Amino acid sequence: MDAKLLDILVCPVTKGALILDKANQELISVQAGLAYPIKDDIPVMLEDEARRLTPEEIEAWRAKR
Repeated sequence: MDAKLLDILVCPVTKGALILDKANQELISVQAGLAYPIKDDIPVMLEDEARRLTPEEIEAWRAKR
């Protein structure tokens, strides 16, 4: 995924920053508790398509910041 694109993308729910999870091909919104999938290098920024993060995942991502 292009770094410039990541710099301008925000969570559609919270308008907050996103974190790239390269291993799982997702954009993480810790604030919203959502993981947006990246399909064929294209982020799918739809709340309905996002995966809900578990409380453990949220804490883990907060610790990485």
